[in-house]
Amino acid sequence: MRVSTLGTFPLQKPHLPEESSKTVTKQPLPEMVSSLRLLTLTSLFSPSFTRRTTVSLRRRLHLRPPLAAGFSVQSAASSPPETEDRLDHKKSSRAQDPANTDRVITPRSQDFNAWYLDVIANAELADYGPVRGTMVIRPYGYAIWEAIQDYLNVKFKETGHSNMYFPQFIPYSFIEKEASHVEGFSPELALVTIGGGKELEEKLVVRPTSETIVNHMFTQWIHSYRDLPLLINQWANVTRWEMRTKPFVRTLEFLWQEGHTAHATPEEAEKEALQMIDVYTEFAYEQAAIPVIAGRKSKVETFAGADKTYTIEAMMGDRKALQAGTSHNLGQNFSRAFGTQVMDTLALSESKSKIRKFTDENGQRQHVWQTSWAISTRFVGGIIMTHGDDSGLMLPPRIAPIQVVIVPIWKKADEKTGVLNAASSVAGTLKTAGLKVKLDDADQRTPGWKFNFWEMKGVPLRIEIGPRDVSSGSVVISRRDVPGKQGKVFGISMEPSILEAYVKDRLDEIQSSLLQRAISFRDSNIVDVSSYEELKEVISLGKWARGPWSASDADELRVKEETGATIRCFPFEQPQGTKTCLMTGNSAKEVAIFAKSY
Repeated sequence: MRVSTLGTFPLQKPHLPEESSKTVTKQPLPEMVSSLRLLTLTSLFSPSFTRRTTVSLRRRLHLRPPLAAGFSVQSAASSPPETEDRLDHKKSSRAQDPANTDRVITPRSQDFNAWYLDVIANAELADYGPVRGTMVIRPYGYAIWEAIQDYLNVKFKETGHSNMYFPQFIPYSFIEKEASHVEGFSPELALVTIGGGKELEEKLVVRPTSETIVNHMFTQWIHSYRDLPLLINQWANVTRWEMRTKPFVRTLEFLWQEGHTAHATPEEAEKEALQMIDVYTEFAYEQAAIPVIAGRKSKVETFAGADKTYTIEAMMGDRKALQAGTSHNLGQNFSRAFGTQVMDTLALSESKSKIRKFTDENGQRQHVWQTSWAISTRFVGGIIMTHGDDSGLMLPPRIAPIQVVIVPIWKKADEKTGVLNAASSVAGTLKTAGLKVKLDDADQRTPGWKFNFWEMKGVPLRIEIGPRDVSSGSVVISRRDVPGKQGKVFGISMEPSILEAYVKDRLDEIQSSLLQRAISFRDSNIVDVSSYEELKEVISLGKWARGPWSASDADELRVKEETGATIRCFPFEQPQGTKTCLMTGNSAKEVAIFAKSY
């Protein structure tokens, strides 16, 4: 089949679920129809893509084998001096793996973007796909996404939603039905124009989002108020033809969940939209340890086709904002776009036409009220950029694919069996307690190399077991979030009940510590402003500006043009008292947060 994009359609990027918001400039529809072109191979392998791939290959050749080149000096230097066997292995690991002392992760403070890409490559989260702008999510990266899925699936079902699946191909005529929707999505659409060697009668859109096809099917299913509310969710892939990409944060294809609901009243739809942004907020705080700010998007930043958009905004380590999840109150925009008038219920059942009205309790025909909401693999990028350090990933225990790694240490052949038996017993104890445990008993790598490797992967706790630990019936435990000796505790008993309780307590401490650290960082980088000059100064320093706002859309666009910052949201939590708009000097009801964003 032939796939083409509307790449020449002269629109700016819209506000999209899980994507940065952009302003939409209206253009006549015929222009985009005439812009269909078949992508050539050369366009898929641009100079920037080739350079990036070369760098990735160079890193891989340098790192694998040995992977130790990807680890920081800090963790190697903090290996424990408490026993002779640990000292010997520390020295031997440096001698056998000289790459251990090389720093191939760019320091965050030096180049945040390079650091981010280094961590993704070295921690084996993802790699570049052969098509420009795509990525291959590797098992460890996908395991983090699975942890997100596991939590949200439970929450969705607790709130009455059912999972289902809609086709990836959508008739182009569906996209055209809602004017602001087609206007917003046209720059990023991928179209199929040939199938089975023949030109298609109607172009097919490769799913950029599913509001249109969901509404088409809702027309077949909703006939009466008794059919409402209709609450569904799907886990799927999405294609948006992005020109500038960044692994996890913005790619041509990504994974997400998208919820779609239909309701009998506007109040029910609003309640649903707010409920789901609350679910996302709870997940961000309690599972990902990311202190997002929840609020309402401005009119300029609202999703194409929605009445209101609610968002959770996260501050990354470089102080840019990441839109980490959105929930949209669609009003009746899509139901009206897909509706035709009928006089009664009988006409509806006989025609089987695309009706978006339902018969209410009074026998009157009404359009339904709808919502949609989504979180994507972008959240994995948010976890990396919120918690990671110069040593690599730092994963919150509740979403870590591996919570505890056990590294056995021996020097002599006659020590190996006893150490491995003890390590296996400890692993069994912790697995029985419901923890995610990895026993790294491979003898091709030194203990020092393993320490660095699992630090790179962000494993929250490391347990070390050597011959003396076996003799004393104890272990050494190191925390990923506290580097060096400060994070290492000796002499923790192997007795199952004691060890289990200790490890669980430490994991809880790490979860809490990462959240508190992120809160402190966020709060120290949000500055209250009362004038436009103050806003510009704060943004120039790379921080977030918070101030009263009641100015026009044109003023909002001026801020974006002059500072590069956008209104991230009007936070739900608002300060009390009178407010004066920082731009106009007029009275303001709310404060807004401005920041540069991904």
